[in-house]
Amino acid sequence: MTRFEEYAEKYTTIRMERHDGILQLTFHTDGGSLVWGGDPSPHMEFGYAFADIGSDPENRVIIMTGAGEDYCTQMALRGGKRSPRTWDKTYWEGKRLLMNLLEIEVPIIAAVNGPALIHAEIPLLSDIVLPAEHTEFQDAPHFPSGLVPGDGVHVVWPLLLGPNRGRYFLLTGQKLSAQEALNLGVVGEVLPREQLLPRAWELAEQLARQSTLALRYSRIVLTLHLKRLMQDMLGYGLAVEGLAMLGRQEESS
Repeated sequence: MTRFEEYAEKYTTIRMERHDGILQLTFHTDGGSLVWGGDPSPHMEFGYAFADIGSDPENRVIIMTGAGEDYCTQMALRGGKRSPRTWDKTYWEGKRLLMNLLEIEVPIIAAVNGPALIHAEIPLLSDIVLPAEHTEFQDAPHFPSGLVPGDGVHVVWPLLLGPNRGRYFLLTGQKLSAQEALNLGVVGEVLPREQLLPRAWELAEQLARQSTLALRYSRIVLTLHLKRLMQDMLGYGLAVEGLAMLGRQEESS
C-alpha cells in the first residue's frame, strides 16, 4: 500500500494532482511535451509510477494526459551500440511499464492532447480515450525505423484495428487522424483542445460516483483479456525486437 504523498513528486516525467480521489497524470519533459528517452527515461519511470499508483487505495479514477501541443512525437537520441545486457534493461522495463499499467484496478481516462506518434499504445490502453481534434496516431519508432514492433504494439494495434488492418498500420507507418480513429472504434470521442480536460474531468467525476468495488471490479473484468494477451506475448515481442536490433548492428559492423 502506498500513499499519495510518498510518490506525488517522485517522478521527473509525470506531474500529479489529485482531487476527491481523481488522480491526473500529466506526462512531460521539462514542463513541455513528452520526449521519449533521455535521463530519467519515461520508459523506466512510468512502470514504477504505475506500480505506486495501483498500490494506493485512495485513487478512484485516473486521468492521463500530456503537456504541450502534442502527446509524444520526439525521441531523445541514443548513442552507442546495444548489447544483450543493455537490451535486458529495456526488456525488464518494457514488461513492467505495460503490465503495471494494466494492474491499476480503477478506471483510466486518456485525454490525448495532441499527436501521439511514439508509444501511443499507453493512452490507448485506457478505458476511455479522448483525443484532441489535431491528434494523430502512429507507431513511428518501430518498423518505420527498422525495429520489430514488439513491445506491446503488436498486441494493442491488431486488437483495436483488427488483425489485417493492424498489421498494415504497423508495417506501413500509417498515421490515423483523430476522426479516423473515432470512425474505426479506437477512441470514444474527439474534442477541441480546450474542451479535452474539462470533458475528461466530467467523465471522471461521473465514474467516481460509483462504489469503490464497482470501480475496481469493472476495471478488472474489462482488462482481463488484455492482461492475458500481454502476459503471453509482451515478453516474446520484446525479446525478438532486441534480437533483430542486435542482428542489424552485427550486419552494419
